[in-house]
Amino acid sequence: MEFRETPQAPALRFQVLGPVQAWLDGEPLSLGSPQQQAVLTTLLLHSGRPVTTQDLVDALWGDRPPAQAVAALRTYVSRLRSVIEPRREVRRPAELLVSVADGYALRIPGEALDLSVFERLSAEAAAARASGDKNEAHRLLAQALDLFSGRPLTGIPGPYAEAQRLRLAERQVAASEELCAAALDVGLHAEIVGELNTLTAEHPLRERLRELLMLALYRCGRQAEALGVYTDTRKLLIEELGVEPGVGLSSMHNRILAADPTLAVPAAPVHVIRDDGLATSPAPAQLPADVSDFSGRSELVGDLSAVLMNATGQAVVVTSLAGIGGVGKTTLAVHVAHRVRAEFPDGQLYVDLRGAGASPADPAVVLGDFLHALGVTENPDSLEQRAALYRSLLASRRMLILLDNARDADQIRPLIPGVSGCAVLATSRSRLAGIPGAQLFDVEELTPDEALALFSAIVGDHRVANEPEAAMKVVTACGFLPLAVRIAAARLASRPRWSVSDLASRLADQRRRLDELQLGNLAVETTIGLGYGQLSVDEARAFRLLALIDSPDIPLAAAAALLGVDEHTAEDLAEALVEANMLECFTPGRYRYHDLLRLYAQRQNERIGDTGEQERAVMRLLDLLIPTVRNAAQIIEPDDPLPERLTTLSSPGLDLPTSHIAQDWLRTEGGLLLSAVEAAASGPGALQRAAVDLLNYLISIDPDPTRGPRALRILEAIGQDAQNRDDAAALAGVYFARGTLQSVTSDFQGAEQSFRRSLGHQAPDNPTVLLLATANMLGVMLNVGNRPAEALLFLEQARATSQAVDAPVLEARIVSNMARVQHRLGMTETAIRSADEGVAAARESKNDPLLAQTLYQLGVVLPGAEAVPHLREAHQLYQSQRNSLWEGYTLARLASALLVAGQPTEAAEAAGESLAIAQELDSAYCQGLANAALGEALLALAQPARGLACLQEAHAIFTRLGVPEASPVADLISRQHTEPFSSPPAP
Repeated sequence: MEFRETPQAPALRFQVLGPVQAWLDGEPLSLGSPQQQAVLTTLLLHSGRPVTTQDLVDALWGDRPPAQAVAALRTYVSRLRSVIEPRREVRRPAELLVSVADGYALRIPGEALDLSVFERLSAEAAAARASGDKNEAHRLLAQALDLFSGRPLTGIPGPYAEAQRLRLAERQVAASEELCAAALDVGLHAEIVGELNTLTAEHPLRERLRELLMLALYRCGRQAEALGVYTDTRKLLIEELGVEPGVGLSSMHNRILAADPTLAVPAAPVHVIRDDGLATSPAPAQLPADVSDFSGRSELVGDLSAVLMNATGQAVVVTSLAGIGGVGKTTLAVHVAHRVRAEFPDGQLYVDLRGAGASPADPAVVLGDFLHALGVTENPDSLEQRAALYRSLLASRRMLILLDNARDADQIRPLIPGVSGCAVLATSRSRLAGIPGAQLFDVEELTPDEALALFSAIVGDHRVANEPEAAMKVVTACGFLPLAVRIAAARLASRPRWSVSDLASRLADQRRRLDELQLGNLAVETTIGLGYGQLSVDEARAFRLLALIDSPDIPLAAAAALLGVDEHTAEDLAEALVEANMLECFTPGRYRYHDLLRLYAQRQNERIGDTGEQERAVMRLLDLLIPTVRNAAQIIEPDDPLPERLTTLSSPGLDLPTSHIAQDWLRTEGGLLLSAVEAAASGPGALQRAAVDLLNYLISIDPDPTRGPRALRILEAIGQDAQNRDDAAALAGVYFARGTLQSVTSDFQGAEQSFRRSLGHQAPDNPTVLLLATANMLGVMLNVGNRPAEALLFLEQARATSQAVDAPVLEARIVSNMARVQHRLGMTETAIRSADEGVAAARESKNDPLLAQTLYQLGVVLPGAEAVPHLREAHQLYQSQRNSLWEGYTLARLASALLVAGQPTEAAEAAGESLAIAQELDSAYCQGLANAALGEALLALAQPARGLACLQEAHAIFTRLGVPEASPVADLISRQHTEPFSSPPAP
C-alpha cells in the first residue's frame, strides 16, 4: 500500500517498508544510486541518532570498502541534502541531514517514516487488545500491515541493509501473526484460513502460525483438517529439527481433541441501537492480510484497480477473476482490494464461498453474516428478505465486497448490491459469465521472471543468485503456478541444508512431482482435486483420457478419437473442461493442459487402473493418425509406396486435399504424432506395432532430425518388447525406423548396423517395399562410409526388388543413389547417365520430393559449373516442401559448385545459409559440408583466418563421423600451412 499523505502528515515522507522511496509535498523524490539510498536507509533506521562515518562505511561495504570510501560517502550525503532539503524562494527549510561530530544524523518527525507509523500503530493495537477492545486492535493491526508495500528495503545493498531487511521481514511476520490472532478474537476465523495457509507455507517452522490455523479450522467446523495440521507439523519438526512441537501447539491439539468449549467462537460484540432500530458498529474491514511478496501481474493489477475505483456509474461494478486452482486468484484479489480500499470508506466485506469444495457456502448464510457485520442484530428468515435488506443497507454506502472462491454465478448473484457506489470483486475457477455487465478477467500463470521473483522473495535472493539455472528449473517444473512456486520455495526455505539444485532434481521426476509439491496442509494435488471433484462423470473421463497423449496441444479430431465420440460431443466436453479451468483453449478447436493438471490427470488414470479403456483410446487415435499420414504421403509424394502396415485399420483418416495442406498438417501435428507413438510404446503388442507403422510413415515423409533423440528412446522400448515376443515383423520395422533416424542425425555407423539388423528380420526371397527401402538405405550408408563397391551390391538388390514389386518411383530414387556410388568408384560418365535417368523418371512421375532428390544427386556428380542450375532447382523444391535438412545439404553442395564456377561471394552466402540451417537442426554432417564450403569460399575472398577456422571445424566433424570427406579437407588445411595464402585463386 502506498504510504499516503494525510493533512496532518509532514510534507516530507519516507518509506522503507518496501522499495525505499521519499516524497516532498506529495511529489516523489529521486534518491540516486543504490549506495546513496543505502546511506539514507541507514540514517532513517537510526531514528535521528548520529551515525559515525566509519559505521556508515561498514554499513555500505562491510569489511571490503573501496579506497575512496569516505570521499564517496561525503558525496552521497551532499547529494541527499540537495534532494531532501531543496532551496525555496519563500523560505529556507530547517536542516534535516546534519553533520554531528564524526558522522551524520537525519532528524525528521516520527510520522514522516512509515516504519515509525507502523511501530506506533502496532503499540496502539497491543494496548487496545490488552484493554479488551478487540475490534480496535484488529483495525489498527490491519492498518499497520497495510504500510508494507513489498519486501522491506528492496534493492538496498550492503550488510547493514541485509540485516535490517531480515529484521523488518521478521517484524512483518510477527505482526501478521498478531493480526490473525486479533481476527480470531473478533470471530473472523473463516476469513483468515486462506491467509494462514499462505503464511504457514512461507514459514513452515513457525509453530504459532500453525496453532492459529488449527484454531481457525476448528471454528470453521473442519476439525479433521485442524488435527491434520498438527500431524504434518509434528512430522516436519521431527524430520527437520529433531524436536517435538512446543507447548502451545501441543496444547491446541489436546484442546481440540477434548472439544474444549473455550475454543468456541467469541461472543458477538455489543452494539448501540439507533433510533431507526438498527445497531451501529464499526465499518467492517474484513479483508484478509495482503501478502508481502506479491510478484508481477502489474498490468492486471492496474486494470482491476482502475475498474474498481471507477465504481460511480449507474450500476454496481462487478469484476470476476477466473483461473485454475493455485494460479493466485485470491492473492491477486486481496492485493488489489487493499490497493483500492481507501476508495471505499464505508468498509469491506469478505467471504470464502468454498465453491471449489464439496460444501459450497449457502448465500443465505453468507447474507446473514454480512448483515451482522453491518449492524443487523436479527436477520430475516428467507434468502429473498435478507438480500433485499442487504441491498437497502448498501444503497447509501460505498463498500467493496470480495467474494472469494465462488462456485458459479447463482451463488454470488444474491450478494451483489443493487445500486452504484459499491463494487464487487469475485474469484472463481470458472468464468462467471452469467452476471450481466460483469467484467471478466482471466488469471494465468506467472511469467518466468515473475515466478523467479516470487521464489527469490521466499527462499532469499542469495540462494537464487548462487544457482540461477537450478532456480529456473524449479519454477519451470512448477509450471509457473504461484501455489506450486510458493510450496516449493517454502520447502526449500525450511531446509537450509538443501541446495536449489537438490530441489530441482526432486522436481525433475514427473511421476513424483505432485508428491514433492506439498507442505503441511498445502498441496497442489489437493487444490487441483477440488476442481476435478466438481466435474461430471463424462467430463472427468474426458479430462483423464485426453491426458494419455503428452502433446503440446490436442486438436478436436484427435480429442474425438481418444474419447470415442463425434467431434460435436468432444467439443462440448472439452469446452466444459475449459469453463471449469481444467483445460485451456487458446486457439479454437485446439486444447491443452497446464503441465501440473496433466500430471494430475495421468495420476487419476493410474488410480482408476482401467488399462483396457486407456489402450482402446490410444488405438482409436492411432487409427485416425496412421491413415492420415498415409494420405499426406500420397498427396506430397504421389505413387511413392510406404512400407507395408503391421496393423489393420478401419478409419480413412483426415482428408488433406493439397500438398501444402498436407505439409502444414504434418508440421502442426508433429508433437501430437510423436506423443501418440510414445503413448502406444508402453502398451501391448498391437499398440506397439501401430506405433512402428506411424513412426515409419512419419520419418519417411518428414525426416526431421530434431525428433531423433525422443523417437530413438521410444524405439528402444518397443524393440525390447518385440524381441521378447519374437515379433520379427515388428523388429524389422523398428530397426528400419532406427536406421532412418540415425541417418538424418548423422550417426551413419549406427544407421548401417540398424539397417543390417532390419534385413536380418526380413525374408530375402519375399520382395516387399520395406525390403527394398532397407537395402537402398543400407547402400547409401555404405557409400557414406566409403565402401562404394559393397554399397553398389545392395543398391542393385534394391533395384531388382523395386521391379518385382512394381515401384517405379522407388526405382528412380535407387538409380539416383547408384549414381553417387558410381561417381565415388570413378565411373563418372556412368554416374551422370544414372543421375540423368533418375531425374527423367522423377519429372515424369510428377513427384516433387523425388525430383528434388534426383536433381541433388545429379548436381553432386556433375563437374563444377554444370551442377549449379540443377542444385538451384533442387534448393527451390526443398524450400517449397519446407524440407530444412535437405535444403541445408543442397545449399552446401551449391556453394561448392559456385566456388568452382568462380563465384566465391555467392558461394560464401550459400554456405552461410547452409550452416545456419545445420546449426538449427543440430545436423553434424550438414555442418561439416557447410563449413568446408564456407572455408574454401573465405579463402578465395582473402579471409584466410576465418577460412582456415571453418576448414578445421569441418575436418573435426568429418573425422568424428568417420566419413571420407575428412581427407580432402585435411589436404586443403595442410596446403594453407605450407603455402601461405597470398591472393585469390583464379576462377
